[in-house]
Amino acid sequence: MDILKDFTSQYRAAAQTKLSLQDFFDLCKTEPLAYATAAERMVAAIGEPVLLDTSADARLSIIHQNRTIPIYKAFEDFYGIETAIEKIVGFFKHAAQGLEERKQVLYLLGPVGSSKSSIAERLKALMEVYPIYVLAYEGKTLEVSPIFESPLGLFDPAKYAQSLEDNYGINARYLKGLMSPWAIKRLDEAGGDLGKFCVVRLLPSRMRQIGVMKTEPSDANNSDITTLIGKTNMRMLEHFSQHDPDSYSFSGALNRTTQGLMEMVEIFKSPIQLLHPLLTATQEGNYVGSEAIGAMPYHGVILSHSNESEWETFKNNKQNEAFIDRICTIKIPYNLQSDEEIKIYEKMLAESALRDAPIAPKTLDILAQFSVLSRLIEHENSTYASKRAVYNGEDVKNSDPKAKSIQEYRDTAGVNEGMTGISTRFAFKILSKTFSRDIAETSADPVLLIDILNTAIVAEEFPKERQDKLKDFIKTTLVPKYLEYLGKEIRGAYLENADDYGQTLFDKYIDYSDHWIGEKSYKDSNTGTMLDRELLNKELEAIEKAAGIANPRDFRNEIVMFSLRHRAQHNGANPKWTSYNKLKEVIEQRIFSTLDSMLPVISFGSKRTTEEEEKHTHFIERMRERGYTPRQSQRVIEYYLRMQKAS
Repeated sequence: MDILKDFTSQYRAAAQTKLSLQDFFDLCKTEPLAYATAAERMVAAIGEPVLLDTSADARLSIIHQNRTIPIYKAFEDFYGIETAIEKIVGFFKHAAQGLEERKQVLYLLGPVGSSKSSIAERLKALMEVYPIYVLAYEGKTLEVSPIFESPLGLFDPAKYAQSLEDNYGINARYLKGLMSPWAIKRLDEAGGDLGKFCVVRLLPSRMRQIGVMKTEPSDANNSDITTLIGKTNMRMLEHFSQHDPDSYSFSGALNRTTQGLMEMVEIFKSPIQLLHPLLTATQEGNYVGSEAIGAMPYHGVILSHSNESEWETFKNNKQNEAFIDRICTIKIPYNLQSDEEIKIYEKMLAESALRDAPIAPKTLDILAQFSVLSRLIEHENSTYASKRAVYNGEDVKNSDPKAKSIQEYRDTAGVNEGMTGISTRFAFKILSKTFSRDIAETSADPVLLIDILNTAIVAEEFPKERQDKLKDFIKTTLVPKYLEYLGKEIRGAYLENADDYGQTLFDKYIDYSDHWIGEKSYKDSNTGTMLDRELLNKELEAIEKAAGIANPRDFRNEIVMFSLRHRAQHNGANPKWTSYNKLKEVIEQRIFSTLDSMLPVISFGSKRTTEEEEKHTHFIERMRERGYTPRQSQRVIEYYLRMQKAS
């Protein structure tokens, strides 16, 4: 019942409210949004940003080069396109300030599936946040202006600008001096008596096409300009002449968005003659109808979007120069940050029936990396993998000393990076197929994903060169990294007491190193065994060689000093074995040095002993705790063993 009451309350709050002209002007004194432009209301709906100092975050500092960036709550679920969002907000801010953007079409340019339509939908939703105040006429019934025009259109700026600013704070720039033919006729009927006029407060609505409207493209064979500017209502010609505004149907997209937002989908698929009304609507603030009924005011925002091929065709036609000059182009490339790409997939999954389906670790990560790799422009002196990692804000100094800075990568790639590659839409279709690949269980894991990806690359009939490139990403970049990760997962689940064992090795390594540096023998307190400096060196080397430590002497001194500092600060306690990354990798190599000893436990099939069966059951349970279903565990383990055997 609370939902029902809330619905009724929300509906009534959105219903139209009538004010007298005087009440409207009094409201303007305290509420500037009552007479604000569409761009100003959009800026208010977007809200003030949270300023994020990226220098305080290791990952973000690499991506944004320590800049302070604005984060807008209205767009917080658009991932990896912060620069594009900032430009869009900038467009509305400049338009709200009365700069050149107020006379331009906002045009989003990007490849298929790069969130252009989603951004347009969000902007339309934001346009619904604040109400518009519309001129109305009280004749036999209350008539609301069919183009939802502002009551300020009644007033000639040459005569009333100063008075309106002095008395109500309304700046002269809000007076355009143009009212609709509908308003002119009512004004004539009233003999100039403004007492017949009033103001109606309306909430913009996509569903009711009040202040917000979308128009689809038409082709040259079916071009109809009336979708923008309206047309004569043939049924009314019995009562009114053809040039009478009451015979006109104000049903076009420009008619309905005089104080709002008009979205024109795939704008350049329409013949150029259909775009002419947009020129005068944006530049002059008015347009003419399909009949001689007089010009109509327009103070809204025109939003459009299309793919790059359509833009290039349109731009290269010299006859379109006048229109091109009236367009503010903002590129919406594909996301180039793999961590942000994962968030996109998670958002899409959350909105689907698959939101609760099991998904094994690294599944989304591998798909995200594959997608981002396909979108990158190759750098001649660096690998795709390193470039992808740097774009994701990862520190690759140790793994690839030849990696470039993010700015160098961007400068070399140019402005078109991210405008080609695998779309998010295509990637999500791959993910959907992955979930349905196993007929016995709706789940996804990297093994299924890699299989689906390889199949899809061929099925999509990409050019041979592109197929080879995409397959190479999987074979040489994604699979080796995943096998390395999977090996640690399996070994970690196998070794039930890996943490205790790792800490024991860590403590022993520090003790051995400390005695070796001090040229002292070491006595094991548990066994009484004495180790001289030579034996200590052999024990230490056994741990170090597995990780390829180049300078053991310096490494041992370094880890002992690290331990001494920690003990001094923590009452003599040794640091945790995972706290020192270099030694953590050394110990992991030592712990996970052999595969043969694990096979009886991790492999599937009949077990020779009850003890092996129990260990296998416990192993599968620990894999479950790590995020794998039993079927996924079997699949990834068999894949790992098969790949290890093949190598």
